[in-house]
Amino acid sequence: MERAQGRPVRIGDLAPEFTARTTLGDVDLASYRGRWLIFFSHPADFTPVCTSEFVALAREASRFDQLNCALLAMSVDSLYSHLAWIDAIRALFGIEIPFPIIEDPSMAIGSAYGMIDPDDGDSSSVRAVYFIDPNGVVRAVTWYPLSVGRSVDEMIRLLQALQRTDQGDVLTPEGWKPGGQVLLPVPQSAPALMSAEVPAGEAWFYRSRKDS
Repeated sequence: MERAQGRPVRIGDLAPEFTARTTLGDVDLASYRGRWLIFFSHPADFTPVCTSEFVALAREASRFDQLNCALLAMSVDSLYSHLAWIDAIRALFGIEIPFPIIEDPSMAIGSAYGMIDPDDGDSSSVRAVYFIDPNGVVRAVTWYPLSVGRSVDEMIRLLQALQRTDQGDVLTPEGWKPGGQVLLPVPQSAPALMSAEVPAGEAWFYRSRKDS
């Protein structure tokens, strides 16, 4: 079903396509097909919470790359503001920002994703993260308030969980990390339920095993 214009992008939607200017040249969303993408937004450059996030993401960029995942940032600020900000980050922290930052001064991309309410007069609500799979489908979405920084470790954990469950044989429990216990899908028929092996101390609706 086609997504209604202005409706926030939801899990299972095809990520809206765009082409935009960034700190590393022009990019288009389609160029990321074939690998995972974490597309995240921030309301403005030179803000303390976002600065801390960008420093942390830059330091851990190689971990995302090892998971076949690219990073792509966006804010409504201009390209020149982005360039000044990443230069200030380099001077202050000695960190180079290795991923592109999109400029979206017209809020066209933010609006296409439903990050910005049509009635809002500014970009203060733009604090979203989209986990997009190699086929361009949105697989998870998280939102944060202006006052709370996002966790890089949790972004990586969620990415790994999505990649693991894509194999189709297991589910991941609360706080799952690679190597931890995984959950088996619930039987979908009476014969499957009757034949299901249930370890002691577990139940047909909760069966776990060590990940292989």
